[in-house]
Amino acid sequence: MNELTRKVLTTLETTEGSVTPEALSATLGLPVSSVARHIKILREAGYDIESSIDSGYLLVRVGGALTPETIQKVLKTTTIGKEIAYYESTTSTNWAAKKLCAEKGVADLHGTLVVAEEQTGGFGRLGRAWASPKGGIWASVILKPTLPIDALPMIMMAASVAVARAIRRKYDLGALIKWPNDVYIGDKKVAGLILELSSEGEEVHYCLLGLGIDANVDLDELSPELRRMVTSISAELGQEVDRASLLAMILREFESRYRILESGEFEPVIREWKSLSLTLDTRVSIRTMRKTFEGVAIDIDQHGALIIRRDNGRVEKVVAGDIVHL
Repeated sequence: MNELTRKVLTTLETTEGSVTPEALSATLGLPVSSVARHIKILREAGYDIESSIDSGYLLVRVGGALTPETIQKVLKTTTIGKEIAYYESTTSTNWAAKKLCAEKGVADLHGTLVVAEEQTGGFGRLGRAWASPKGGIWASVILKPTLPIDALPMIMMAASVAVARAIRRKYDLGALIKWPNDVYIGDKKVAGLILELSSEGEEVHYCLLGLGIDANVDLDELSPELRRMVTSISAELGQEVDRASLLAMILREFESRYRILESGEFEPVIREWKSLSLTLDTRVSIRTMRKTFEGVAIDIDQHGALIIRRDNGRVEKVVAGDIVHL
């Protein structure tokens, strides 16, 4: 969004009621034809702007937009999300974030948010495809952590807590975390997270925290198979949600916990994750690269690994694998 389009938006936001094209033209020093072009750009960005021959333009609803302007207006963080790269469409926000890191270097990108209206090649753990149509929150955060490499899974735990807490506090929905990286409402998935890192040995160049949240996703647009497994916040509430304010709350919740991790305190985040766990004290089936077994999930360790008590009484630690609740 260029500066002139931003000025048109600001005028619409600060004007009570409708404003005519002529009034916008006079206020901003733009030709009337140029005003119409900027209104078109705003509508394409998701702003709901009504128009009338008699009264002119009226900004009805901004909740549909997920632009840098709408996010920054409600963002209350110090670092996370202060810089935003926005895409109408991209293969994946993690892919776009990697490209940014390659082009600009990581030093000045810590905390940068990459956000897109849709992903054409979204993915989750193990490279699985993730449906990412318009209406969701598809975002990545570029991080340059100071944590030791074996503690990096704690970032995923902090982010999972942030997503679940934000959904619970904002909408009073009982969001819970399914190990290792999914957020559920009831028995259906509403969000997924992924953490990618670039490293050499023990040196971590950067991490990419990917967030996929079915905020206003129209479930009817998904395949029958997906509809059996996922839900959206709007479907649970019966109305659309303001994605910008939800994302801003998630980033705020995440930043506070990320600071705790970087101070060397892991226990508060682990304790909170456990209180929101859908998996602990549940009988599960685990499939790893080497074996499949069943047991009861009894704990997680300080690095996010799941502790399983197998039916034969043996206790095993699972760092990565597929899990099914039984």
